[in-house]
Amino acid sequence: MLVSSSRATGVAAGLTATAKFLRPVLQIAMLGFGAWLVIRQEITPGVMIASSIIMGRALAPVEALIGQWRNVISVRGIYARLTELLRNKGDETSPMSLPRPQGRVSVENLIAAPPGQPKATIQNVSFALEPGEALGVIGPSGAGKSTLARLLIGAWKPAAGQVRLDGVNVAKWQASERGPFTGYLPQGVELFDGTVAENIARMGTPNPELVLRAAAEAGAHEMVLRLAEGYETRIGAHGRMLSAGQRQRIALALALYGDPAFIVLDEPNANLDQEGEHALRRAIQTVKTRGGTVVLIAHHTSILGVCDKLLVLQNGRVEAFGPRDQVLAQLTRPASKESTADKAAALMIRAVENT
Repeated sequence: MLVSSSRATGVAAGLTATAKFLRPVLQIAMLGFGAWLVIRQEITPGVMIASSIIMGRALAPVEALIGQWRNVISVRGIYARLTELLRNKGDETSPMSLPRPQGRVSVENLIAAPPGQPKATIQNVSFALEPGEALGVIGPSGAGKSTLARLLIGAWKPAAGQVRLDGVNVAKWQASERGPFTGYLPQGVELFDGTVAENIARMGTPNPELVLRAAAEAGAHEMVLRLAEGYETRIGAHGRMLSAGQRQRIALALALYGDPAFIVLDEPNANLDQEGEHALRRAIQTVKTRGGTVVLIAHHTSILGVCDKLLVLQNGRVEAFGPRDQVLAQLTRPASKESTADKAAALMIRAVENT
C-alpha cells in the first residue's frame, strides 16, 4: 500500500508540474500565433486577446482536476461501493409488526466474522436465556466478545446460525421495529450533537417520563441536574462536553430508554467510579426485576456478581456456559487439572467471589 501510494503521489506531482508548464507554453504559443495573424491582417488584436482569455478559461478546469485527482478517485470508489451496496440490498418489504418480546433469547450455532474479515471470530456459539436472566460474558482480549454483542442486537449479520428474540431472527427483524425493544451500550461510547434528553431518547422526540425514568435507573439523574442546563444541556459532537464517566452514564440511560426487553452492555463499567458501578448494579437488577434480559460483557469482573449465568469465550468458542456458581466451580477447580484458558478465566472470576 505504501509503495502504491508513493507511486501515485509521484505520478500526481508529475502531472501537476506538466500542467503548470504546458499552460504558459500554450498561452505564449496562442499569443504568438495570434500576433502573426494580426500582422497578416487576418484577425484583429481584440480577437487575439479574446482567444487567449478563452483558452485560459478552458485550461483552468483541467488543471484543477489534476490537482484534485486524489479526491476524484476517492469519490469514484465511494460511488462504486454505494452502487454495490444498493444492488445487493434487494427489494425490502415492510413485514407485519410483531408484539413486544418478553426477552427470551436463543443463540443457535452462531458463526460470524467482522465485516470484511475472512476469519470467523465467533465459531459455533449456542446458548439460551429466559426473561429476567442476566448473562455475564468473559474471556481474554480477542475472544470475540464485542463481535458477539453486535450479533446479539442485529447490528451485524452472522455467516451461519441465528440469534432469536422470542423466536424472531433479529438479523431479519426490521431495525425500526426491533430498535425500541432492545438496548445497547457499545464498548466505545458514541453520543450525538444534541441535548442530554435527545441523546437519552435516541435522538427522537424525548418522552419526559421515559427520559427521567431511564436516567434515574442509570444513576444519571442527579449528575444531569448538575449540568449547566440540566436535560437541555447540549453535549457537542461525540459528547465532548462531558467526561468519560458522564458519557458512560448517559449512554447507559440511552440503552435503558423505553424499558427494552433485551439489553446488551459491552464493558459498561469501563469508565465508572465506585458510585457509578453501584448505579449500574441497581440498573441491571431493575431490568431483571421487570422481566428484561441482560447480556453483560466485562473485563472488570466485579460487576459479574449480578449475573445469573456465565459464558466463557476462548478463541471465539464457548469454553463454559451455565449457572454462575456452576461455572465458577468449574473455573476454580484444582490447578493440576486446569487448562491455560481456565487459569486466566479463574483469575478473573475470583474477584467476583470476593464481592
